[in-house]
Amino acid sequence: MSNFIKLYLLYSLSLSFVHADTTKFGFGSCLDQDYPQPIWETIKKEDLDYFVFLGDNVYGDLPSGSLRKMADAYKKQKNNFPEWLENVEILSIWDDHDYGLNDAGSEYPLKRQSQEIYLNFWEIPLDDDRHIRDGIYFSEEKIIEGKVFKLIFLDTRFFRSQLKGPKGKYVKNPDPEATILGNSQWNWLEDELKNDFDFLMIFSSIQIIAKDHPYEKWSNFPLEQKRLFNLIDKHKNNMLLLSGDRHRGGIYNMDGIYEITSSSMNKPGSSFEETDEYLIDETYYKENYGVIEINNNSVLVKLLDIEGETINSIKLLY
Repeated sequence: MSNFIKLYLLYSLSLSFVHADTTKFGFGSCLDQDYPQPIWETIKKEDLDYFVFLGDNVYGDLPSGSLRKMADAYKKQKNNFPEWLENVEILSIWDDHDYGLNDAGSEYPLKRQSQEIYLNFWEIPLDDDRHIRDGIYFSEEKIIEGKVFKLIFLDTRFFRSQLKGPKGKYVKNPDPEATILGNSQWNWLEDELKNDFDFLMIFSSIQIIAKDHPYEKWSNFPLEQKRLFNLIDKHKNNMLLLSGDRHRGGIYNMDGIYEITSSSMNKPGSSFEETDEYLIDETYYKENYGVIEINNNSVLVKLLDIEGETINSIKLLY
């Protein structure tokens, strides 16, 4: 056997070991059941361990707020999912279009019926707390490379106070009684963050850091946003925020806190330019998805296009 062949085999073997030791999360949002979904073919090549649906996982809402379309939307979406997704652990939260009404919050009258449809579709076990409490928030802990990764999945719909301003031109709501998470979810979150862990991921359907666009975002409720930042500040050196909703993707950095937004998987946004004080480079409005690769005490975060080419990335150490 030639030295070249030996070196090639050793190189190939080393790559296989690196891959075996890498834990990979995929994530994305805004997946319309009535549109083609070619992005799954690209995501398949990532060989993921987990996939996180960040909301608007179906478009089952109607302007009337009726849930008449929701069950059919989920049924169609299930048939759209590729077979390989059955071998990946799925985690999900909802946003407005799989909640029941565009931009809706706590005022939506059918939210409990919608929650039941959601939990049944995602096959959430009957002994899960989400079946006996309001809202679809939950947490998971994953042991990766001997370290505890705390995953927090927030519900930004069920308890959220009404937005101020006209649609698409929302303004800040400074009312101290206004909320995104509601009292019970805030109490739960504070308890969850008292536990010991090595790295924190927080999943929110709407953007947490972005401040300059006029659409839905945490900064529409500045006191709630400040409360969250105060709560997670001590974790910011070992933390990542993830969001969807916007039909454009991007990576943000606010004082060392990083957020990646991935949207949309098959329903691209408009081509207008958008910037933000905390945005790194540019937003990307065409189809996209995200990948997190955890390996050798590092977290590589990538936003990728429909061809699997990297749009932007960051690397965090823990």
